[in-house]
Amino acid sequence: MRAGAVTRWLRNTNGFLFSLYATLAAFCLYTCIFAFRKTYTVGTFEGFVYFGVTYKSWMVIAQVIGYGLAKFAGIKLISELKSSFRVRGIIIMTTIAGLSWLFFAITPPPYNIIFLFTNGLPLGMGWGLVFSYLEGRRFTEVLGAGVSVSFIFSSGFAKSVGGFVMKFWGVSEYWMPFVSACIFLLPLLFFLWLLNQVPPPDSLDEALRTKRQPMNREDRKKFLLAFAPGLVLLILTYALLTAFRDFRDNYSADVWKILGYGNSPEIFTKTETPITLAILVIMGSIMFIRSNKNAFMINQIIVLSGMLLVGIATFLFDRGLIAATPWMIMLGMGLYLGYVPFNSILFDRMIATFKYVSTVGFLIYLADAFGYLGSVGVLLYKELGQPALSWLDFFIHAGYVMSVAGSVLVIASMIYFHIRYRQWRDVHG
Repeated sequence: MRAGAVTRWLRNTNGFLFSLYATLAAFCLYTCIFAFRKTYTVGTFEGFVYFGVTYKSWMVIAQVIGYGLAKFAGIKLISELKSSFRVRGIIIMTTIAGLSWLFFAITPPPYNIIFLFTNGLPLGMGWGLVFSYLEGRRFTEVLGAGVSVSFIFSSGFAKSVGGFVMKFWGVSEYWMPFVSACIFLLPLLFFLWLLNQVPPPDSLDEALRTKRQPMNREDRKKFLLAFAPGLVLLILTYALLTAFRDFRDNYSADVWKILGYGNSPEIFTKTETPITLAILVIMGSIMFIRSNKNAFMINQIIVLSGMLLVGIATFLFDRGLIAATPWMIMLGMGLYLGYVPFNSILFDRMIATFKYVSTVGFLIYLADAFGYLGSVGVLLYKELGQPALSWLDFFIHAGYVMSVAGSVLVIASMIYFHIRYRQWRDVHG
């Protein structure tokens, strides 16, 4: 079937088939993109310490700095993104990321750490490029949930593939990321072609969810001034979630090793798959809420529930009331109940609630920029401020902090946006 025929079929088919096609294409594409970034985290890279910081932490810091800088650049670039650049942009960024792993493998440590930076920098644009295909549609909840849970599943899947490559193919920790990227290259190109056939939002989408269009500097400034207090609360909440999620993602192999699962690469997929399915059902069900304001508030309630679940799960594990595997599953469930809404539908419903012509990519990248800044700060604090604390103990302490502080921030955000909506409605009708 030729490209134009696929697009015409998608434009004329029913909502279920359209959603299924777009969700699967975006899910599989982002899973492949994620593998270009995260397979290395299954390695422990032990034996090297530089300036009091472990070699793996330097790797994580370099990649997160690159990724975070891309998020700051994306505040402008993604908000002004034109659809014609999507395919070219994704191919360019994954090519640079893949070549970075090749140079990482052939360059001795610690000099190869620079290639973690060049890997993270282009990949920081990946989420905005993929999600730009899906935003502003009446099915965005389903589409957004589908692609958002891809980074839950892909996190475990990428580590399992990396662990498999080392365990069964005899590939070293240093060559494993490049070999894994090669495995995912052809599937990435295929799923990119499929996603690029999705037609743009139609008039009904725009009527229900507000028209989406690029935002220039003045547009972004006006939007920030209109909702500044609430955005600050949401961004701080997201910074906590990002730091915790990034820490869990990068050091879960180290935590599992402490817990006795160091030689079980399948544990990553085993624990992340049920989380993926549960989050997909929960977030996709919000599609049935027609009121944008109610859906926006329910999204924040889901975030709050996730914060509380992290605290409860950590308390139960800390007191020896549950084992390691259910703790990690509950922890992941709570984390992604908070994290996924920010990356898909919370900001989409916010824009629709206030009928503000804009783009959700701007808000996601604004939150992401500060989120990854927080991630670097937490990691440096662990390595330089708490070097004697094990990864497991630090993980437990971080869970408590995020649960309490995050809950307070979300509640304050809900109060602000409830009041702001009443004011907005009185002025704009």
